[in-house]
Amino acid sequence: MLRSALIGAVILSASAASAEMWTLDGANSKVGFGSVKSDFIGEAHSFSGLSGTVSEDGTVDITLDLATLETNIDIRNERMQEHVFKMAPDAKLMAEVDMEAMESLEVGGTMMSVVEGTLMFLGQEVFVDLPVVAARLSDEQVLIMSDGVTYLSTEELGVDAGVDVLMDLAGLESIDRAVPVTVRFMFNAGDGSA
Repeated sequence: MLRSALIGAVILSASAASAEMWTLDGANSKVGFGSVKSDFIGEAHSFSGLSGTVSEDGTVDITLDLATLETNIDIRNERMQEHVFKMAPDAKLMAEVDMEAMESLEVGGTMMSVVEGTLMFLGQEVFVDLPVVAARLSDEQVLIMSDGVTYLSTEELGVDAGVDVLMDLAGLESIDRAVPVTVRFMFNAGDGSA
């Protein structure tokens, strides 16, 4: 069973009434990643379309809307959707949370941990380790952010052929195949309907 302290902080209820679930605040959450082309030109990209929950039994399920990709160049957005993502609608990050973890973290407190989960991406299952810091903002809100950078392999993600197409279309000498990734997840207590 996959175990993670990623969202353990989301379940903190030592001083608050227990919630059935925690809901990702998509407006205040983001996944960022970088790319390096022609050996020395670095660029930052992101996804803004995130949704998800942590259920009462500790199941973490975060969905990433691939159509919300922003590379700051429209034609590149389109090419990545077509050639790299193959017009797939989304990716998912799955993990299991130890519901007993970090219950002692008080409002204003922080703790560092390492996420262990599975990224479901274009039919591939990629195991990920994400160093994160969890901050308890209030009884009803927890912020999870990267504590460093995690690298994913384009080969493991199954997108090398698509990256080759992008490289040819843009006339580039190279695009690095190690992708740095960062996350910012804001979680609110409850089902998000309030």
